[in-house]
Amino acid sequence: MVRSRVHRKILGVIPARYASTRFPGKSLAIIDSRTMLEHVYERASMARYLGPIVIATDDNRIYEAARAFGGRAKMTRDDHVSGTDRVAEIASAFDDVDLVVNIQGDEPLIDPDAIDAAILPLLEESAISMGTLKKRIEDPREIADPNVVKVVTDRFENALYFSRATIPHASPAPFKHIGLYVYRRNFLLKYSDLPVGPLERAERLEQLRALENGFKIRVVETDYESFGVDTPADLERVQAMFRAAGAAVRKESLSGAHIANG
Repeated sequence: MVRSRVHRKILGVIPARYASTRFPGKSLAIIDSRTMLEHVYERASMARYLGPIVIATDDNRIYEAARAFGGRAKMTRDDHVSGTDRVAEIASAFDDVDLVVNIQGDEPLIDPDAIDAAILPLLEESAISMGTLKKRIEDPREIADPNVVKVVTDRFENALYFSRATIPHASPAPFKHIGLYVYRRNFLLKYSDLPVGPLERAERLEQLRALENGFKIRVVETDYESFGVDTPADLERVQAMFRAAGAAVRKESLSGAHIANG
């Protein structure tokens, strides 16, 4: 069920490319009889604070698939360097929004409450230009994994640094970054024009551009375990998760029917 939305001036954008390097066409991969894109769109629609949600794509196949399930979609230029640039193009057409949320199009299990948690600080504090999420690392193997981005924050939960390396050194409970972003629209529209610094180049992490140029990023802790689909193997794991969840629901339903029937 879609929750009633209370902030129409918050735009959600789901960038979706077809030409993914590791998994072309992954947005249209089928999970539990629906495309991954539809799952992302439906779950984002459950967020309490989001207003309009737009799927941003440069591929007609994704555009048509989005329209087929009732999603709002817009075509963008095909020469964008990053998903952030694609989100900014969409945001430039919405003069009446204050905040823009970049929702990854390859996370079919995205938690609506995590989206709301990232938005809330920017609703409460006008000085915050950008927000994101972090989760405490529970699997020790992720600590040294360069594909798992780590983040450290100050006492006020503002980001100090993001890294593929282990930070802080020898911490018993480090945090990983969850790649969902909230921007003030005016900040987003100038983000691509900010100078790219040596830290962003070294780490290959676009969010470091904000820090290197003196902007704060508020980082909210969440229990949401992000799981992006980057490869066919990832897709198989997500499909298994959906099958397990469906089996659990059916078992609970049968159990309830048995109790009701005495």
